[in-house]
Amino acid sequence: MKKNKLYIILAIVVTCTIGFGIYFLLNGKETKKENEKIVNENEINELKQEKNIAKFNFETKTVKLNSGYVMPINGLGTYSLTGNTCYNAVSSALKSGVRLIDTAYMYGNEEEIGKAIRDSKIPRSEIFVITKIYPSQFDKPKEAIELALKKLDIGYIDMLLLHHPGENDINAYKEMEKYVESGKIRSLGLSNWYVEELEEFLPQVNIIPALVQNEIHPYYQENDVIPFIQNLGIVVQGWYPFGGRGHTSELLNNETIVKISNNHNVSSAQVILRWNLQKGVVVIPGSSNPDHIKENTDIYGFELTDEEMKQINALDRNEKHDWY
Repeated sequence: MKKNKLYIILAIVVTCTIGFGIYFLLNGKETKKENEKIVNENEINELKQEKNIAKFNFETKTVKLNSGYVMPINGLGTYSLTGNTCYNAVSSALKSGVRLIDTAYMYGNEEEIGKAIRDSKIPRSEIFVITKIYPSQFDKPKEAIELALKKLDIGYIDMLLLHHPGENDINAYKEMEKYVESGKIRSLGLSNWYVEELEEFLPQVNIIPALVQNEIHPYYQENDVIPFIQNLGIVVQGWYPFGGRGHTSELLNNETIVKISNNHNVSSAQVILRWNLQKGVVVIPGSSNPDHIKENTDIYGFELTDEEMKQINALDRNEKHDWY
């Protein structure tokens, strides 16, 4: 009987010991996670306070990213360009001096872009390529990254973006971080992330994005979002600089923009692109027309005055033209 009591007491002691051990182990892990999160948030707060805004170099037409790499501040967007049209547009852009090409898995043109780059015979190190993986790929990010590398076939990807927020975006980004360590991807970024999304996302990752790419044009200026991003040391890039399909004509014929373009003897498109650059926004206008592509690169021979910048700033309607 005494032995049975002794066994019961020992069993209770062992059970309590194991229970407390598991509790403290789990609690310790949670505390560690919380501490790691606090450290990350502190780093982000420090970045905000430093206002480490990347400066555009208008002589070299480049900007130095927080990843340490240099990126051109004007390029070619390839959304809706496919097949030979895409190949010819990229080839024309490269001949016109463009060295920044933007694409994405969803554009379905990575292979054509890779071929145009290889056929150009321009040293790979002189060309900066951005591509994106789509939310439908976030659950298998390694496969998505390998597919992009295979389709482009240019050795490495200069910058890989998450196309827009979605389920498993954190895990996908963390997989991208591994490829930065291996050198197959050089810089990371996000597309269609705004203030709230960034405040939630950034504390959960290890590598601060080098770039955020959003819709930006005179009718949708993101004047609250751009400074927030730039103060983190992250470069802003704008898509739909001319307003996007169905809106381009209205924007290019805007009375204020036309008047300013006449003042400088340039096109409305050039004025809009220059306005972006002077706001610290990288531009990637899309076109398949060789003349337009060349025109869109000729944006360094004039400068908008402070008054002209104010006039364009006054055109903001908070009018978003796409759902991202």
